[in-house]
Amino acid sequence: MWPSLIAKAKAGGLDVIETLVFWNLHEPQPEQFDFSGQRDIVRFIKEIQAQGLYACIRIGPFIQGEWSYGGLPFWLHDIPGIVYRSDNEPFKYQMKKFVSKIVNMMKAEKLYASQGGPIILSQIENEYGMVEAAFRDKGPPYLRWAAEMAVGLQTGVPWVMCKQNNAPDPVINACNGRRCGETFPGPNSPNKPAIWTENWTSFYQVYGDEPDIRSAEDIAFHVALFIAKKGSYVNYYMYHGGTNFGRTAAAYLLTSYYDQAPLDEYGLFRQPKWGHLKELHAAIKFCLNPMLSGVYTSMALGKSQEAFVYRGNSVDCAAFLVNNDTRKTVVVTFQDSLYELPPKSISILPDCKTVAFNTAKLSTQYNTRAVETSKKLDSIVKWEEYKETIPTFDDTSLRADMLLEHMNTTKDNSDYLWYTFRFQNDFSDAEYVLNVTSSAHVLHAFVNGSFVGSTHGSFKTKTPILEIKITLNKGTNYISLLSGMVGLPDSGAYLERRVAGINTVKVKGEHEIKDFTRYSWGYQVGLLGEKLQVYTDSGSNKVKWNTYGSSTHQRLTWYRTLFDAPAGKDPVTLNLESMGKGEAWINGQSIGRYWVSFLTPKGIPSQTRYNVPRSFLKRTDNLLIILEEENGYPLGISIDTISITKVCGHVSESHLPPVISWQGQNKTEHNNSKKHHGRRPKVQLQCPPGRNISRILFASYGNPTGDCENNAIGSCHSFTSLPTIEERICTIPVWSKKFGNDPCPGIPKTLLVDAQCT
Repeated sequence: MWPSLIAKAKAGGLDVIETLVFWNLHEPQPEQFDFSGQRDIVRFIKEIQAQGLYACIRIGPFIQGEWSYGGLPFWLHDIPGIVYRSDNEPFKYQMKKFVSKIVNMMKAEKLYASQGGPIILSQIENEYGMVEAAFRDKGPPYLRWAAEMAVGLQTGVPWVMCKQNNAPDPVINACNGRRCGETFPGPNSPNKPAIWTENWTSFYQVYGDEPDIRSAEDIAFHVALFIAKKGSYVNYYMYHGGTNFGRTAAAYLLTSYYDQAPLDEYGLFRQPKWGHLKELHAAIKFCLNPMLSGVYTSMALGKSQEAFVYRGNSVDCAAFLVNNDTRKTVVVTFQDSLYELPPKSISILPDCKTVAFNTAKLSTQYNTRAVETSKKLDSIVKWEEYKETIPTFDDTSLRADMLLEHMNTTKDNSDYLWYTFRFQNDFSDAEYVLNVTSSAHVLHAFVNGSFVGSTHGSFKTKTPILEIKITLNKGTNYISLLSGMVGLPDSGAYLERRVAGINTVKVKGEHEIKDFTRYSWGYQVGLLGEKLQVYTDSGSNKVKWNTYGSSTHQRLTWYRTLFDAPAGKDPVTLNLESMGKGEAWINGQSIGRYWVSFLTPKGIPSQTRYNVPRSFLKRTDNLLIILEEENGYPLGISIDTISITKVCGHVSESHLPPVISWQGQNKTEHNNSKKHHGRRPKVQLQCPPGRNISRILFASYGNPTGDCENNAIGSCHSFTSLPTIEERICTIPVWSKKFGNDPCPGIPKTLLVDAQCT
């Protein structure tokens, strides 16, 4: 997918592709490096270079990024005396070794700009300013060491630290957030540029939370403001979000990541976000000459209005007119001309005269993402099941007279850790209550092999408690508790001290309360199906699969089936809305964790569809393996495709023409020629590659009501709307002359067109 994604970013007006570097992905075990396949960072940088773009690598190597353990490999935890991200020799030794490894790889391939390559910027550490104080006297020396170590590697290009206002020279301090044009105090030295390393295009989502949607207008406003205030570089986090395949997502993080980015999880255009930002980038680039060589001034235009001006020679001049009022449109005077500024907007004037772009005026198209079911996997005869073994104390070889900490026991080799014990019960026909407290994310309890209850925490509620009535045998009883993590923590100081797993276990009866917290426990890391790798072709043949539904349902069941890849090239998605919680594999590749049963406050699942890149698929007989922890119904699973099926334009006479037309306007004005009449607001419609506009679903020139989602003809409507649009179809000026005549003089006109793509 890399070439297509990079090409779409370039088409959107981007100049640089920025990537984090994932230490735990590249060095999963000490000195065992992996740069193959999806991990081939050199190939990724070379693909950027091949498309004529620059690159930034954020080595960290702590990255946070909603990535499990913040990108740190868990084996660091076992190094004696280590303290992460501190003036600590064991950590600094390992960190320098990895950073040097990455830098030397880039140097060997001549990928730094100083060598003629595309890398113009590198980052060391990540948002250390948020935790520096927690390390007290060990924080500042580590910060200085990290900067000196990075600069000492002599890449020939600058290094940056984000959210680090005291970044040591010559390392550049940078801003992260949504409003860096308002919040960033600026470079901490006059010879450093203003850099924004993370402009959040939406926000990451955790299970149980509603998605955080950020509008195209808001993103554009804050980019324009940062540039207006002498900002040099703005990075979108994320421009393409993507997927947390496997177990890479951090604690409680969705498998889907930043699906609301300008390029969505599947790499499709998210409109109007992608198109509006493309227009913004074009407008800014028209201002480059005066911005790079002119004199910078700012001035007040009103109580909440201001102008930022770059003035070069007699011709070169660019201005950004800002309205910070969030409620009302204002008219300002700038250079003896009047300009109308919508609420919370910025107008960009590449010649200090003509408005090329306004951040609040959306002229780009909208699109609609649709799902088509390709294959329902609803045949009982095609599904098989394998019940996970519920271990007892007698089955375990790892023993301890205490409750072990979850993460240090599993070493991040599995989400799961079994805690088991056995005890004698001298009473019969008595009521008992099992009480368990945990600092893991999920807990499933089994008594004598039977499921008795489960509980889970959330991103905000860290410690789940299970208290449930149970029935015990007279004599020996076996209790098995499955502790589960949904990703490791990814942030905060002293990450190596974080703990998880079961904290206390008590059995309350009529006669006594037994505390098993300090007791003889048996442990099993992971599930037997994981150990046997039943999600692979070879591993699935190591166990006996039964016909689906051939016996009583059990929590913790593996399901298996085969399916053919959907025809065509549209992105493929696995619909798991009928399932509960678990993980899915296709042809041995983990598609990621799912947790459909965890509902948002609106009562809907956080995520039901899971991205399956076509490169993971064969034409026929793709092996789908599902691990279901709860009561999911695999016959409700389907293989779907996702595509853009509708495009819509909604533009009024007060909107601006496409930015591309500004250059022609600018030239004719400088030549004192006749005004360029092609510069009018336009509805521009374009289906994605491989699809064409097949039908106009709605068309009205006049005052249609509603928007691209719901619309209707208003009191003013040109009856030539449909034939006019069908004739021009892709680019239609908002101009009465094009529709034969003015259908209602004196009324402001709008053109709304909704079209189907097939």
